[in-house]
Amino acid sequence: MSGTYLGMPAFPVAAKEAVGNETLRGNLRHATHTIRDKRAKAVAELEDWALLREAGKRIKDHTLRHLDHYLVQLEESVTAAGGVVHWAADAAEANRIVADLVKATGETEVVKVKSMATQEIGLNEALEAEGISAYETDLAELIVQLGDDRPSHILVPAIHRNRGEIRDIFRDRMAAWGRAAPDGLSDTPRELAEAARLHLREKFLRAKVGVSGANFMVAETGTLVVFESEGNGRMCLTLPETLISVVGIEKVVPSWRDLEVFLQTLPRSSTAERMNPYTSMWTGTHDTDGPRAFHLVLLDNGRTDTLADEVGRQALRCIRCSACLNVCPVYERAGGHAYGSVYPGPIGAILSPQLRGTQSEIDASLPYASSLCGACYDVCPVAIDIPEVLVHLRERVADQGGRGHRLEKAAMKAAGWVFDHPRVMALGERAASKTRKLHPSKLPGTGAWTDSRDLPEMPAESFRDWWKKNHTNDHTDDHKPHDPTKPNDRTKPNDRTKPNDRKDSGT
Repeated sequence: MSGTYLGMPAFPVAAKEAVGNETLRGNLRHATHTIRDKRAKAVAELEDWALLREAGKRIKDHTLRHLDHYLVQLEESVTAAGGVVHWAADAAEANRIVADLVKATGETEVVKVKSMATQEIGLNEALEAEGISAYETDLAELIVQLGDDRPSHILVPAIHRNRGEIRDIFRDRMAAWGRAAPDGLSDTPRELAEAARLHLREKFLRAKVGVSGANFMVAETGTLVVFESEGNGRMCLTLPETLISVVGIEKVVPSWRDLEVFLQTLPRSSTAERMNPYTSMWTGTHDTDGPRAFHLVLLDNGRTDTLADEVGRQALRCIRCSACLNVCPVYERAGGHAYGSVYPGPIGAILSPQLRGTQSEIDASLPYASSLCGACYDVCPVAIDIPEVLVHLRERVADQGGRGHRLEKAAMKAAGWVFDHPRVMALGERAASKTRKLHPSKLPGTGAWTDSRDLPEMPAESFRDWWKKNHTNDHTDDHKPHDPTKPNDRTKPNDRTKPNDRKDSGT
């Protein structure tokens, strides 16, 4: 299986294949239900959760409205602290910058902290093309990399794998990437974790270049922040001599005080923990501690275009907690690979089509990969109204046309003309009534949409004809103009209210 998402089919095709995989569905059901139940308990502990959610939303919205200001401030702060800032308009530019920085060190391998941004731009594949090996150090990302697989979840990339499958991947593939798995490796979590620890330790101690993303960037100080649970991030961020961080421009926050909110909401929404085990923060470089060189690559890659959309821009609030995936009935059954993007689930269904555009078949299908149940909005810690954006993007897809949409547009135009011409409408109704025994039970030519929908039975006569037949001339007096000087004979005198008897209603 390829490690990229290029060439994958549209969501309906990929999802149909995925739901037929009983092992996959079992793995997903167990994992998502476990995480969502733990998260609900962790969130319930905070009486002010709703206020924290609103605060996170407002911080993100404020920052996005003034993104130009805070990005410039961030660049100045990072530079003053000894770092170097690079601006990348798209994936190709970002990959070129990182490859050139690694080549400048003379190294041919890098260790990586789990990063959605580098997955988004296909950095590993770009470095490989330049003769540079990129080693994932997050346990789940390691499983995916060794298995020549794709991530299927934002928080737990190997959520689609069970322990037996992971053991087999370690046994078969670890030796080709470095230290081999121990003999007699079982599928117990303890042994699997120890095998990964021994395998990665050699890479941590050898690597001279580290690559990371960041959960947040603080504009006022130039500080970058990474939340993690295993400690591999701490090793990648402190041991190498050169650190390169690739971060989306929307990850900036104005001040340290803003982190207070997300330090509470992100761990509970993602790992269901009161606080994450490792919170790493670094500001530029220091002569006696950490990397000697720090480079920050600020990634646009469609974010500016997304920001211009007043409805769709709320997707940029996302803090990558993955809570929406764990409650989504569609994701639970189809899995992450069906979305054809590094961002799966509800957030991926609104983020990927905006970052990549809706021209491709797969991106045009993603806004429809939802039942619009609203569970994703209920759990989002920054209150992204995902159903609203999904409907908004469906409208965009419809407006851009396509064979089916052109046919629908022509049908609506023809129907509008008929409705504007009553005589034509009446003739059509009579013809439909007289030929009703010849009508099919299902509308032809519309594919699967009509498989479970029967055409309504045509009545023997139209409402128009029924009305004419049952409202004859003996009712014409009802339509005579009323003489205001005479009492209405259909109203009893006692029922008429005199002007002086009416009470003022206050309106």
